[in-house]
Amino acid sequence: MEKIKRIGVLTSGGDSPGMNAAVRAVVRTAVSNDIECIGIRRGYQGLINSDFVNLNSISVGHILSRGGTILYTARSEDFMTEKGRKKAVTTCKMLGLQGIVAIGGDGTFRGALELSRLGIPVVGVPATIDNDIGCTNYTIGFDTACNTAIECIDKLRDTMQSHERCSVVEVMGRNAGFLALYVGIAVGATAVLVPEHPVDFQKDVVERIQDSRLAGNTHFMIVVAEGAGSALDIGKKIHDSIGMEPRITVLGHIQRGGSPNARDRETATRMGYYAVRAFAEGRGNCIIATQEGSIVEIPIEEALQRKKHLQMERYEVMEAMQVSRIRHTEE
Repeated sequence: MEKIKRIGVLTSGGDSPGMNAAVRAVVRTAVSNDIECIGIRRGYQGLINSDFVNLNSISVGHILSRGGTILYTARSEDFMTEKGRKKAVTTCKMLGLQGIVAIGGDGTFRGALELSRLGIPVVGVPATIDNDIGCTNYTIGFDTACNTAIECIDKLRDTMQSHERCSVVEVMGRNAGFLALYVGIAVGATAVLVPEHPVDFQKDVVERIQDSRLAGNTHFMIVVAEGAGSALDIGKKIHDSIGMEPRITVLGHIQRGGSPNARDRETATRMGYYAVRAFAEGRGNCIIATQEGSIVEIPIEEALQRKKHLQMERYEVMEAMQVSRIRHTEE
């Protein structure tokens, strides 16, 4: 690659806490390497529409602690077409962008791959609360989202305990249960339902509530990832099976918001720094990932082929922690 003089940075897909910290790191690292940085607003759609803003060290000041993304984010149907992608490349050439730092999840990286195939070098930074990017141990926003969900569920537990009720809480995770399982362990859930584990409703929900009640518990917390079923449907099944009237809570987009915690600020800053350093040292078309605590670069095509599987060891830990009565078996 030729010496990089100007790059763009965008955030795409669902927002996650820490995206702003990553943008800040990209801009300030670029400035320290005598590289201009242009902010592309509204993701790939902004690249198509030439929606941009000049960024410098001052303009990204005081955004480290802010949730969301100052560059906004959007999903672009236009970019999924050949015409849209070519228009995005034209914008890059018009602005003199020699590379793009794309902050987001799997869809963002697939868009980055398409750009790279059209001659625009891209470096991806993984940011998604689902933590489901196969090439990296950790994605920006996961820890903050977990803590947000835990805080909400702890408050729900207080009122569930007071009224001796069952609560069914739906958390995000359409295709992955990392968030639900992590949160479920942290709050001591009665049951956790995740997309990766086939749900046996009688065994996984009804019997666990019954065993917990027979052990002396009077309130119950069911955590369900959205991809494992609707909280409303789970609540109705509980009512039909054992007569309880569960209270349903769908946390929804509250999990995306809020000030990023220390882990997400620090990880985002490191990833943003290494993204620009890759460009400065003549590399591109890679994803910045964490592997066993270290930052590594993985080629985009290879990164997209990797899969991340739910750690069943965590599922076993969750099951072992659940309250249950002692079953006596006759010889």
